[in-house]
Amino acid sequence: MKDWIKKGIVASGALRLAGDMRAAGAAILMFHSVLPDPSLQVDSLGDIVHSGSEFTAQMELLARHYHPISLDDAVDCLCAGEALPKRSVVVTFDDGYADNFEVAMPVLNRLGVPAIFYVTVDCIENRKLPWPSRLRFAFRRTKVNAWDNRLGKSWMLTSPSDREAAFLHACDRCCQLSGVAQEEFVSYVERELQACLPGESSALMMTYDQVRGLIHHGHLVGSHTMTHPNMAYVKEDEAHREFTDSKQRLESQLGAPIRHFSYPCPALSPHWNDRTVQQSRALGYETGVTTKSGLTRPGDNVLCLNRLRPTKTVEGLRWNLESAFAGRTV
Repeated sequence: MKDWIKKGIVASGALRLAGDMRAAGAAILMFHSVLPDPSLQVDSLGDIVHSGSEFTAQMELLARHYHPISLDDAVDCLCAGEALPKRSVVVTFDDGYADNFEVAMPVLNRLGVPAIFYVTVDCIENRKLPWPSRLRFAFRRTKVNAWDNRLGKSWMLTSPSDREAAFLHACDRCCQLSGVAQEEFVSYVERELQACLPGESSALMMTYDQVRGLIHHGHLVGSHTMTHPNMAYVKEDEAHREFTDSKQRLESQLGAPIRHFSYPCPALSPHWNDRTVQQSRALGYETGVTTKSGLTRPGDNVLCLNRLRPTKTVEGLRWNLESAFAGRTV
């Protein structure tokens, strides 16, 4: 739909009126990275980065026109069977990038917007980007013309579309690995393509001191696994390690219980299932968020909550929120 049509519909108040007539739900927004100039990291982080100016404008929109609440407050209402505040919005961040602390948090604090930050523990402890960024960089920056996938197929890399196809194939394979096997696969690709992220990319990930700083400023921290696999595709014992090791490491470093979990969605679908939901409950998690699109409403299972992907513009975010609250598919 044309942007001017969307703006007209939003300005008319029709979507808001429709939303006010429905049972209150919460929009859980999923962010990743916020940088002054996203283009500088496009070959590693891809399109998950928001510019600092657009993020600020989006948070100002939430503070003026919506009801930002913490995940804890939203879940308390859901579990108690109480009505959520109208137009509730929860802000979440995945992965654990340093800019979450350095760029996003000051904006959130100034506007009084609470957030929860889900960190990938291995990436924090070893100061390395999550594996999708490493693979993306290798396939985009390589100078070799072909890649052998070790399964009897050679992928040509002579055009951007060839590289993207090979990258997506590599992601489909890597997301089913965790821990040592995952690192071995990524390192193999980097060696074969003769391209790996520069050492300074380690500064893109938070330190534990920064994670502690988020808590000190009143925000929540949760687990995003140890090594960022697709939890529905790894073996049960591997999923168990991803759940437990990340929780225990964070609790040891932060001196506080880790009750919240965010499912990575690096490739393939689904990225959670009944088994992982049961595992997370048994291991002490109280909530889990997914990337399934939609509002969170009373009666939803708090261990597999829906989220909304934000757009890169204020107008787009407002359209998505108003549409979601009105019951439209986003």
